Amino acid sequence: MARREIGEINAGSMADIAFLLLIFFLVTTTMDVDSGIARKLPEKTDVQSDVIVKEKNVMDIVVNRNNQLLVENEYVKVTDVKRLAMKFIDNGGGLGTPIDDKPGEPCDYCGGDKDPNSSDHPSKAIISLQSDRGTSYGMYISIQNEIEGAYTELRNKLSKKLYGRSYDELLNDYKDNPSKSLQDRLDDLKNKYPQIITEPEPIK
Repeated sequence: MARREIGEINAGSMADIAFLLLIFFLVTTTMDVDSGIARKLPEKTDVQSDVIVKEKNVMDIVVNRNNQLLVENEYVKVTDVKRLAMKFIDNGGGLGTPIDDKPGEPCDYCGGDKDPNSSDHPSKAIISLQSDRGTSYGMYISIQNEIEGAYTELRNKLSKKLYGRSYDELLNDYKDNPSKSLQDRLDDLKNKYPQIITEPEPIK
């Protein structure tokens, strides 16, 4: 009785199938993308600063493990943070930070209430954000966005007053066509409303 020969497996077809499965996996699978807040961290300095910060120049924001938000020990909504931060930063109730041994000057561009019990100057206005280890990431990002929005809106208002265009528009102009004059304007606006945000150790 004649033996039947065993046919060979077409390995080429299996390779094609494996390749198609790989392509399908790459197309249909979502990859995790790092998300966060773009912010340049200050460089480490070896010199210890002896600057005394007045309590009125610090706006305390605390969010607990239940995502409850307190600003200056009062419960508020996340949507209130931007307005409260703008009022604090733009208060202009005193003198700015001394520069090159020159005394600080009053804020002649601030549009705030000039409340003597609130911040002296945007260059001295510090926003302190303290979270809890149980605070949700979404809540933390929402608060950061509100704070960022406060600085952006203040810069936009001043930029329109000084240059006839908003800070955001100047940024877009600079991205499309970088120039020293645009860079100088952007730096001037950032210096007038510097982002001074501190984050104490999270509450355990």
